[in-house]
Parts: sequence; C-alpha cells; structure tokens
Amino acid sequence: MTRLKIGLQMYTLRSETANDFLGTLRKVAELGYEGVEFAGYGGLDAKTLRAELDALGLQAIGAHVPLPRMLEAAEEEIEYMLTLGGKYIVVPWMGPETYESESALADTCGKLESAAKLCAERGIVFGYHNHAFELEIRLKDRRLLDAIFAGAPSLQAELDACWVHNAGVDPAEYIRKYAGRLPLVHLKDMAVVDGEVQTVELGKGEVNLAAIAAAAKEAGSEWLIVEQDHCANPPLESVATSIGWIRDNGLLPG
Repeated sequence: MTRLKIGLQMYTLRSETANDFLGTLRKVAELGYEGVEFAGYGGLDAKTLRAELDALGLQAIGAHVPLPRMLEAAEEEIEYMLTLGGKYIVVPWMGPETYESESALADTCGKLESAAKLCAERGIVFGYHNHAFELEIRLKDRRLLDAIFAGAPSLQAELDACWVHNAGVDPAEYIRKYAGRLPLVHLKDMAVVDGEVQTVELGKGEVNLAAIAAAAKEAGSEWLIVEQDHCANPPLESVATSIGWIRDNGLLPG
C-alpha cells in the first residue's frame, strides 16, 4: 500500500507569507513537507511559482478556491493549477445562503457538480473541505455534508478530520464512509481551553490522529495535509512541531 504523502495548508502561515511568500515556502521545504496546498498565490504568476516549487522540491498539491471565484473564473483557476503541476482545487467553505433551503442546496449542488465536471475534463480533481457545521446541521434524515456529496456525485472530499471530531462524529468512521472519494485529509489537532476550541500542534490535543492516518491510508487517500487555523505559538514553530509528530509516528521517513 502506497505511503500517504505529507503536505501543509499554507493558510497556517498566512502572516508569514504576507511578508515573504517565497521565503516562507523555502522554510516549509526545509522542514521536510513534501507538498503545499495554497490559499492564495502571493500575487505571483504561475510560471514563477512553479519554478520556485521545482527548485525547492515541493509539490503543489492544489489550492483552496471559493465557489464564487470558480463560478466567475474557473478556466483561469484551472490553467493556473495546471501550470503549477497541481491536481486539486477545493472549495474551503460555503455560507448559509448556499444551503438555507432545499432549493438553495439543490442549486449549490448543481454548481458544484458542474465545476467538478469542468475540472475533470482538464485533469483537475474538484473537492469540498468541511468544517463542523456541515455535520451538525441535519436536513431531514441526513447530515448536510452527506447531502452535499449526494447532490454532487462528481465532487470529491477533502475531509477536515479535526472538525469532524469537533462535531462529535468519529473521523475514522467518516473516512471509511467516503473511501475511494477522499483523496485529501486535513490532519489537525484541537483542545478545549477554558471552554473554547483551539487548534493546536499535532499530538498536543485530543484528536486520535493515528486512527485518522490509518483510516486515510486504508481508504486510498493520497495526502495528509497539516493545517492549524490559529497558532498560539509562532506558526513556523507550530508546523515544525507538527511534522516532528508525523516523523515520530512513522508517517514520514527520516
């Protein structure tokens, strides 16, 4: 069975990339991450960014792109991703207006399905990244997340396992549920501090990360992607701690 590759969602380092986009990428490569998932490109053109990634030995996994942007400029986003050598475009979040009624959800799922088919025609995989609310909200007899995937059958899953856990659902069970449709898994840890959920470095919280990694491998996922929404410590220190946990637990050689 192929080893899961280890990536980083660059949103974690948004304060660093705002000051030095390419310098931050170099530091990510030095830490040993194999790929990066973008949340913006720092104003760089695709050829320049691709050259930098190649020089660093970093793979472009894909990018988070809001659904409105995909509806406005899908071809542009696809072309950029193809130039980067990436494979995935993922919708990171959707507002309440997209699922506030059955008709709204049906319309949204139609748009997601159309975008997924357009991406597939160009060799790009189109996915959706969840938060907790998609598992907490129920529409009739099913969770919102399940309704989204049922309504857009070509849409692939990028499961944020931490937010699944936060919603009171077993992430490993959900990974198994979408085996074969789940190329990307966000590996994230959390702790409840003074009654508030905080994202923490891997291994510092309550999420069963080992079970998630094992389930993702069994489900045929390609990438485990580290993400920390907010870091109490300096973000580069946090992502260094997290990849240390990954190495200590045998998920990355060396």
